[in-house]
Amino acid sequence: MSAFRSTWIQGRTGNVTQMHYARQGVITPEMRHVASAERLEPEWVRAEVARGRMVIPANINHPELEPMGIGIAARCKINANIGNSQISSSPDEELEKLRLSIHHGADTVMDLSTGKFIPQIRERILRNSAVPIGTVPIYEVIERVPDVRHLTPDMILDVIEEQAQQGVDYMTVHCGVVMEILPLLESRITKIVSRGGALMAQWMLYHEQENPLYVHFDRLLEICKRHDVTLSLGDGLRPGSLHDASDAAQFTELRILGELTKRAWEQDVQVMIEGPGHVPMDQIEMNMEKERELCHEAPFYVLGPLVTDIAAGYDHIASAIGGAIAAWKGASMLCYVTPKEHLGLPNAEDVRHGIIAYKIAAHAADIARHRPGARDRDDEMSRARYGFDWNRQFELALDPDRAREYHDETLPGSAHKNAEFCSMCGPRFCAYKLSREVTAKYKGVAEKLLPDFCPEPALGPLPTNG
Repeated sequence: MSAFRSTWIQGRTGNVTQMHYARQGVITPEMRHVASAERLEPEWVRAEVARGRMVIPANINHPELEPMGIGIAARCKINANIGNSQISSSPDEELEKLRLSIHHGADTVMDLSTGKFIPQIRERILRNSAVPIGTVPIYEVIERVPDVRHLTPDMILDVIEEQAQQGVDYMTVHCGVVMEILPLLESRITKIVSRGGALMAQWMLYHEQENPLYVHFDRLLEICKRHDVTLSLGDGLRPGSLHDASDAAQFTELRILGELTKRAWEQDVQVMIEGPGHVPMDQIEMNMEKERELCHEAPFYVLGPLVTDIAAGYDHIASAIGGAIAAWKGASMLCYVTPKEHLGLPNAEDVRHGIIAYKIAAHAADIARHRPGARDRDDEMSRARYGFDWNRQFELALDPDRAREYHDETLPGSAHKNAEFCSMCGPRFCAYKLSREVTAKYKGVAEKLLPDFCPEPALGPLPTNG
């Protein structure tokens, strides 16, 4: 794969983070690239990165990367999780999941491998990915020791350094799971559902010591500065059930993540905050506001949230509902959920279902937030539908292959691509076709009546740089 950024990153030494350059008043090529993609002014992107309200995950050791921005001023992004387990999947299968993730529109991909060949899988993924790659380093650390009791702080930081040198753009680190919070878990049904959070808690209890990532946070920041690794401060105590949502454990951890965010910003390290989880619909907006307040408007990266606990096999739908609301109310990136959530390791088709569900959620939120140009594609699709332009409809769909497949199940012939009906209504019951006759009679009349009966709708507030 070609090294898209090779000339941009030559000669960068010292603190090489995008936030550091932004605070020096420098508009990097990465910032210009993001500005072009988001239809923003480069200076606006620089200001948002400097403020910490936008991150550009762009490790200098990932030259294949085409940079993208995550923040409230940008369109909502989605992440796809891939990775093997101790039970199944191979490097080739994970590379195919990466290819499918990018093909279907994932903005970032996390390699959450927990089985064998973790460094080798990650190397193949990085060298074949133009999108940012994230990891949870504690998974690889665990793979290197008999059990969590044998972990040392140096082991964790050594693996983080190795992954940074390899080119990982952002890392989930569970720094906010500290001793003071653990007693608050007693009232929960599902206790700890984060693998990383549970591992850190287990280590702390065994050694009767504080979380090493919290204690050695400054050492972690030094690694990030050398390579420009964006910290994704993990919600190790995210709620894993509706019962546990918005409890003291969740919000105490969030407060600690806010404190760590300020410490990272003091060193010009980019930060985003991970969020819940399982949350009832009526609590989602409050959760978004709480994160803005406690974490100083750092970009919010949420998993789901799932709005019901009983959708096993369909959790990609239950969580996309919550994701759309979260993104509408301020989340900057959504972590997808597949139909296999809570049930097993996703395969390629599960990845496809999860990505498309979340592309729908993120796009719907962009429309609701009145982002410039967000609805252009929808309007073009509507015109193609009314004009019976089937091929154009397929092109505009979020999943063109599936749209064509469903249409062609009943009307596969090439002549049907020009037909003024589908198999749902047939030629005699198509409302579009019938309405043409109706509107033809009143052509020109609507223009005279429209100003009186249909005033222009008022737009909602656009994102500001205030």
